[in-house]
Amino acid sequence: MHILVVGLNYRTAPVEVREKFTFTDEDLPEALKQLQQTNSVMECVIVATCNRTELYAVVDRPHLCGHYIRHFMEQWFDMPRQQFTNDLYMYEDERAIEHLFRVTCGLDSMVIGETQILGQVKSAFLLAQQQKTTGTMFNMLFKQAVTLAKKAHSETSIGEAAVSVSYAAVELGKRIFGQFSGKTVMIIGAGKMSELTAKHLYANGVSRVFVVNRTYDRAVELADKFNGIPLSLTDAIHRLHETDIVISSTGSNGYVLSRAQVAAAIKSRKARPLFMIDIAVPRDLDPAIAAVENVFLYDIDDLEGIVESNLEQRRTEAAKIETFIAEELDVYRQWYKTLGVAPLIRALQDKAAVIHEETMESLTNKLPDLGEREKKIIRKLTKSIVNQMMHDPIVRIKEMASEKHADDAMDLFVKLFALEEEIAEAKLEERRSTKHREAVSSSEGAHISSLGKNPGAQTASRTIAAATT
Repeated sequence: MHILVVGLNYRTAPVEVREKFTFTDEDLPEALKQLQQTNSVMECVIVATCNRTELYAVVDRPHLCGHYIRHFMEQWFDMPRQQFTNDLYMYEDERAIEHLFRVTCGLDSMVIGETQILGQVKSAFLLAQQQKTTGTMFNMLFKQAVTLAKKAHSETSIGEAAVSVSYAAVELGKRIFGQFSGKTVMIIGAGKMSELTAKHLYANGVSRVFVVNRTYDRAVELADKFNGIPLSLTDAIHRLHETDIVISSTGSNGYVLSRAQVAAAIKSRKARPLFMIDIAVPRDLDPAIAAVENVFLYDIDDLEGIVESNLEQRRTEAAKIETFIAEELDVYRQWYKTLGVAPLIRALQDKAAVIHEETMESLTNKLPDLGEREKKIIRKLTKSIVNQMMHDPIVRIKEMASEKHADDAMDLFVKLFALEEEIAEAKLEERRSTKHREAVSSSEGAHISSLGKNPGAQTASRTIAAATT
């Protein structure tokens, strides 16, 4: 089994490319199901944020599966791969695991050390679990990544310097105006990013804030937190001429403000400049707005260097986190190596359990006068003897699984404990389960194909029992 990540981020693709590869919350469950039905994909998680779209998968053939995953993207986003292949990166196995750890810790973010990505990765994993597209490997890996990120933020001071995309947007406004006193700011959107932006604005002395949202009640809710003025989108357009800075961050699939609307508002500003900062992906503000006289438009990519002065401390702390990541890589590496012996250990435990039950049955037949209390004591003591006898062999085979001649050690383990029959039975049962899952997957795939998007075909086995072969 191999772990693969295929994706693009703010480093590899500009915002005008990234915005074409966004998944809506409504589409993600279906996308996960279709990705899992892609050839040779056994487990999958999709991490989609404003700065990255990454498809994580457990596969059996990494290079060929990379092709299949790119084909899935081509079909899902209805775009020839020639238009985006150069923007993609693909990492395999330990490099993919390290990348996930760095992403979750915030070391791969535009603003290093930010914590929002931790929640986004966790949410992506939980959704994949709900959709049953994760299994043994990703259940371990993503939980480990989340735990690592929490440790990184609790045991270092990487999050102490106030830097984030919203903070960067406010810093850009300060560079433009010097100070916010006497200025009017319009925040479009009422999500977490907008709330953080409003918090930074009030901390910097802004005089008046318009809070705009398609759902007016949500605008009211956020405006109440910061003594702002709630507006509907229609009202906001009519009050745009009163605004000095517009910061927009919504989940809209289309432009919230057009060039014509901004051009009309600027006529009433008597040559006063209007600064507009678009931190949404897909973009909220029509790029053509930049051509309007006295309007200065910035998008999320323009913010990358804004908070450089606050990042030096975070880089120092990031070095400590890199050490944590190296340690966790070793933990995962050792865990993965023991997967091959898990079926052997289960076979030994099952065989021991059968012998124990047969012995207890023989004992009660030969000593029919034993009371329930005596039987319970004997069962407990004999079970303890069995467990103690198995303890050292199990520990040793786990240790040997990470050594050079692990396969030979496992073969010897099977022979010493005469587990051939149990292993053969387990393999037979696994083959039956695999055939059943493939039949179900094939049926589901045919159904999805009849509905539209279906980049995949029958799924391969979604287990790691191949380790027993």
